[in-house]
Amino acid sequence: MSPRLEAVARQIKMDSLEKQLICPICLETFTKPVVILPCQHNLCRKCANDIFQSSNPYLPTRGGTAASGGRFRCPSCRHEVVLDRHGVYGLQRNLLVENIIDMYKQEYISSRPSPEQKVDQPICEVHEDEKINIYCLTCGVPTCSMCKVFGAHKDCEVAPLNSIYQTQKTELSDRIAMMVGNNDRIQGIISQLEETCRSIEENGRRQKSKVCEKFDHLYAILEDRKREMNVKVNAEQEEKLNYIRRLTRKYGDHLESMTKIMETGIQTLEEPEMAVFLQNTKPLLQKIAEASNTSHLERVERGYENMDHYSVSFKREGRALRNIDFAREDDEEEEDEEEVAVDADGRAGQTASGEVDSLNEALPPLLPPQPLSTCRPATSS
Repeated sequence: MSPRLEAVARQIKMDSLEKQLICPICLETFTKPVVILPCQHNLCRKCANDIFQSSNPYLPTRGGTAASGGRFRCPSCRHEVVLDRHGVYGLQRNLLVENIIDMYKQEYISSRPSPEQKVDQPICEVHEDEKINIYCLTCGVPTCSMCKVFGAHKDCEVAPLNSIYQTQKTELSDRIAMMVGNNDRIQGIISQLEETCRSIEENGRRQKSKVCEKFDHLYAILEDRKREMNVKVNAEQEEKLNYIRRLTRKYGDHLESMTKIMETGIQTLEEPEMAVFLQNTKPLLQKIAEASNTSHLERVERGYENMDHYSVSFKREGRALRNIDFAREDDEEEEDEEEVAVDADGRAGQTASGEVDSLNEALPPLLPPQPLSTCRPATSS
């Protein structure tokens, strides 16, 4: 390839790289600092601030820069960019693009030297008067013509220095352009990962709230069941206490009447007149006989005070509680079918979860109190 064609090819490569470094606002090479938007497009920070101010004319500014959050649209893809309180200064700088711009400018200047500029060409270390002007393809190093003719590279394959220079420079430019594309893709992946983190946090909060709601429902069921069981126990307790209190009053009244008869008998024993004594003795003896008869008073059977028939055991329910875990998909489908059947039958109430339903069904039914008719004592004959 002639040097002229090589120069044309080199210029085409430079122009292709330059197109990738053009700002879509000012249509010039990016001016540092360069910021990258969430949509992975790049802008000069100054251009980003200009388009932001034009999109938000009523937001307060400080020193020509937006001082609070706002939003604007990317000029390349129209994606909406939301800024925080730092404004455009909160956008991330694209240091890779800035480094590529510096390398491009250095290459552009070096490719177009001024007529007065003299480029110092390296000298061969072995042959001090010879300039390095060829490239050893076998060893992969630049060398001089004398090394090829008489030196260490006389048996090696060589090529002109400028052809290898253009080839490797083109390869480096392609690699840099590939790195720019990879950087854009990696930025997109990072954005997706950050969004995934936010989704995980939100889903975790929502599921923990649901778990707390299910357990609160379970607590409510247990509290209702405990209240119902205590009502049954309290009802029999009051019934038995009222019966014993009535019986106590009857025995007290009988004791009081016997005491009065006994006092009357003692007074009669002190009567000195025999006729009067005999007149009072017969009715008094009859009263004593009647008072001594307690057949009309009821007696409490042994164990009447016992309330053990209300004992409960929660071993099975305890095992069910310890086995509470997150529902499987099959359990959720069965629960949905049960709820549909309940609605079809017109029965009220919905279960909080599969675990709550199993626990509610596992609770033992309340035992009815023993009828007092079976606890009443038989009257003594």
